[in-house]
Amino acid sequence: MRLLKILVLLVAASAFSQEIPPVMVRDTTFFTKVDSLYREDQFYFSVTYNLLQHKPAKFSLNGFSTGLSLGFLRDMPINKKRTYAIAAGLGVSYNKYHNNLRVTENNGDYNYEILENVGYSKNKLEQLFLELPIEFRWRNSTFESHKFYRVYTGFKIRYLLLDKTKFVGDQTIVVSSNSDFNQFQFGPYVALGFNTWNFHAYYGLTPLFKSAAVNGEKIDTKTLNFGLMFYIL
Repeated sequence: MRLLKILVLLVAASAFSQEIPPVMVRDTTFFTKVDSLYREDQFYFSVTYNLLQHKPAKFSLNGFSTGLSLGFLRDMPINKKRTYAIAAGLGVSYNKYHNNLRVTENNGDYNYEILENVGYSKNKLEQLFLELPIEFRWRNSTFESHKFYRVYTGFKIRYLLLDKTKFVGDQTIVVSSNSDFNQFQFGPYVALGFNTWNFHAYYGLTPLFKSAAVNGEKIDTKTLNFGLMFYIL
């Protein structure tokens, strides 16, 4: 998890510190010309605030739950002006949720408990995904400037690589590789904005859990992430 955070910080620093010029092509007469067959926004990085929807009774988030994602998208323009495009790519995302649902495990059986009148300093869920974004893009870009308005919308398919829940109270309980989690998750997302600053939101149509219940109620919780998206050529 720490390696992912370090990589994200490096990508973010690059995004803010560099003004990337239009793609230039040098010919044999020793002058430069602008490449009109440009592609936009091929690397992405996002920071989100995470919420959970459809929670069981008395299940709540506490603290600041965050998410990070980064990856590569192949931009494929579909009109002559290159203002419309399709993009598909590959990336990773990390999501953390501070909550009051304690998870314990005994010989492969998982138990879920809402923490009430229990003192504890930390109870969190962390998940690391491999993600495949596929999106339709509109932007009013030109080959002369990388500052433009954009609206990108599509779907993400996520594959769960790692998961961990950790409770710290009168004892420390760590549970990893919980088979109750949905291995594959997907949902729609949107990114819109101007130049560097873009609003981003993702809604998971797949519940986090495929088979889990607390106090006799199925945990049908879904994720809602919103925050900022940054693009790099």
